[in-house]
Amino acid sequence: MEKLDSYKVDLKGMSEGTVSYSWHVDDDFFSAVQGPEIQQGQLDVALRVKRTAGAYELVFQLDGTVKVLCDRCLDLMDCPICAEHVLRAKLGDEFVDDGDLIVVPEDDGMLNVAWNIYEFAALEIPLRHVHPDGACSKQMSATLDSLTPAEEEEKPIDPRWSELKKVLDNNKK
Repeated sequence: MEKLDSYKVDLKGMSEGTVSYSWHVDDDFFSAVQGPEIQQGQLDVALRVKRTAGAYELVFQLDGTVKVLCDRCLDLMDCPICAEHVLRAKLGDEFVDDGDLIVVPEDDGMLNVAWNIYEFAALEIPLRHVHPDGACSKQMSATLDSLTPAEEEEKPIDPRWSELKKVLDNNKK
């Protein structure tokens, strides 16, 4: 986790007002976080921390791209990320992460936002991610096409059904 120490924010030592941080996260960051969704990417992260009477508002701005596997051909593809997320924090007795509110132990006062950056990037990945038509791996596309069952030829309709259809059509008029 030493690689992620640069993502610590000192809440306890912060005075009233706003403090800004910025990072460029890359493949090293994603491998250090060891999250399941993203292993590669290039993101610029801007963080504004605003302290008000005992509470902190953290506003994350993420811009860049991450690499995810295409659902169709399993090759890596770029997924653009442009998002803003807000997180609230306060100092308390013990660490609690309750979704939108994080309680940081007052005796430590440091909040490592590396995992939050990762989660916010992962939230921006669409449920279905596929290359545009024609951009998938040619080899995988050929393999998928060879495994797709051929369409059955349309069999002629039994003439008795054709006659019954005529009766139905006449009744509708």
